[in-house]
Amino acid sequence: MSGRRGAADKPSTHSLETAARKRSRSLAALGYTKPQTYEELRAVLSSGTVHFPKRLRQVAIYLWQHPSDVALGTIAQVAAQAGVQPSTLVRFAQIFGYAGFSDFQSLFKDRMKGSWPETQGSQEKMAEPTADLHFLNGMVGASQASLSRIGNSFDIGAFEAMVDHLSAADLIYVIGSKRAFPVTTYLSLTLSQQGVRNVLVDNVGSSALDQVGCITPSDAVLAVSFSPYNSITPDLVAVAHERKARIVTITDSTFSPLVRLSDTWLEVVEQDFGGFRSLAASLAVGMALVHGVVARRTG
Repeated sequence: MSGRRGAADKPSTHSLETAARKRSRSLAALGYTKPQTYEELRAVLSSGTVHFPKRLRQVAIYLWQHPSDVALGTIAQVAAQAGVQPSTLVRFAQIFGYAGFSDFQSLFKDRMKGSWPETQGSQEKMAEPTADLHFLNGMVGASQASLSRIGNSFDIGAFEAMVDHLSAADLIYVIGSKRAFPVTTYLSLTLSQQGVRNVLVDNVGSSALDQVGCITPSDAVLAVSFSPYNSITPDLVAVAHERKARIVTITDSTFSPLVRLSDTWLEVVEQDFGGFRSLAASLAVGMALVHGVVARRTG
């Protein structure tokens, strides 16, 4: 009996070949060859042709936003940070033709070769006599890392297009909720201070849908949204899209539901520390947009 069980437990050559064919079909179904570089992987993910189930989509968003953490972490660490099981990472890697996560991780490690986090080796650590100061230093570091990402991969073409759309609008609707709300509130205030007519869609009294119901094709929307994308913002932007308004968006990945609704968008990824995310980069980009709009209108 034990001999028969061992034979049954042992994978047959046929079953291994079948598994390999399934992985190959999964990759072929995407219409892409096996990505050989991190840039090729990003191109596949941003193509809009890849449709993942919930957990794999969760992995894709994390990989998109935190490539350095993926390169440096163990499979257990990356899985915990992405909020999935390690087996989900393996399954994600196999979709793209890799035998396992460690092989797939080489794309991220190769990306990091020759570069190091900006804060390493160039600054001496501040003294951290208390837990509060430790947290402060961590948040400062997260803000610096977020701002550094802008300098490394800023899409100037998309930025200029956003300024053009906003400066040509009769009225700008500023939309953002939850973590994005502090950003949109400050952008609306600054636009008003500079004499630019705008409406902050604040949803006071659950009136957000009524607020955007007045949008016309001569207006524009400036939307800000961050993962996990479970706020009211996509619904409000969808209304503006139906009413033919110009839509520009600040968001943190190609998987944002606002991307398909937007005329143009900018990727801004904020670093987190201790479960708290910075807003430094989003505010910096937002202020630059306001400055650009004012300059266009007064120039």
